[in-house]
Amino acid sequence: MAQGNFSRVTEFILLGLSDSQELQFLFFTLFLLAYTMVLLGNLLIIVTVRTDPKLSSPMYFLLCHLSFIDICYTSVTAPRVLVALLSGHKAIAFEGCMAQLFFLHFVGSSEMFLLTVMAFDRYTAICRPLQYTAIMARRACWALVAACWAGGFIHSIIQTLLVLQLPFCGPNVIHSYFCDVLPVVQLACTNTALTEWLMASNSGLISLGCFLVLVASYALILAKVRGHLSQGHWKALSTCASHLMVVTLVFVPCIFTYLRPAGTLPSNKYVCVIYTTFSPMMNPLIYTLRSNEVKESMWRLWKLCRAF
Repeated sequence: MAQGNFSRVTEFILLGLSDSQELQFLFFTLFLLAYTMVLLGNLLIIVTVRTDPKLSSPMYFLLCHLSFIDICYTSVTAPRVLVALLSGHKAIAFEGCMAQLFFLHFVGSSEMFLLTVMAFDRYTAICRPLQYTAIMARRACWALVAACWAGGFIHSIIQTLLVLQLPFCGPNVIHSYFCDVLPVVQLACTNTALTEWLMASNSGLISLGCFLVLVASYALILAKVRGHLSQGHWKALSTCASHLMVVTLVFVPCIFTYLRPAGTLPSNKYVCVIYTTFSPMMNPLIYTLRSNEVKESMWRLWKLCRAF
């Protein structure tokens, strides 16, 4: 489509993870297994929490929403990657690229906000147990989850509008397996220094800010329970350890990726695999293996299914 003295790019080429046919088959197998585990593992958590009245606490309510977000987050990139690896078709329409970019940041930043809320839930349960029921009432939990989605939407629409205002006239090759702001912005036919800094401030500072809040929350928890660890405190700390594993898998790669302008360091598409696929795959394992309540509920659900 002609605009002024240049033709606007109508599609992008996603180079993927490798040009080797053997490696592409290997990556297809790994991505298919990972995506299947993401779907089955997180759906199992959702069904378990929704069907067991014993898992009605705010912590499991938030865990259920985290599982839903993980399914959505991986589904933004994984199906497109699988099709490309199987068919060899690497082109993606400009509109499809912008949609992928939008939903990636919409769901991804909503997950970061939700993990922060989960840390607040653990802080309240351990440090303010008498007020916990009132603070984390079901209506408050719904309001916090809605705020996470709203914050994710605002962040994502800002990122997407910053990209859409740029002119793209070629080249159109993206050195990644999905559309993200940093590799896309590098293809713009104009000076993008200001846009890059705005995006780094937006995505990077959100990642870093949420991460620092999380670290502060868990530091306060450790300070609170230090020296008088009862059985209940050990159980709470075990839950916090699960949260810290998830936080590390999500935030550290995101901070590395986004807290810098495009082009200051070489991009590493393999780092992106950690937070787009590996982390959503590991979350069900991390939470179920460290939660006796969830394991017992899953076992009861399994016996009930076998009875039918």
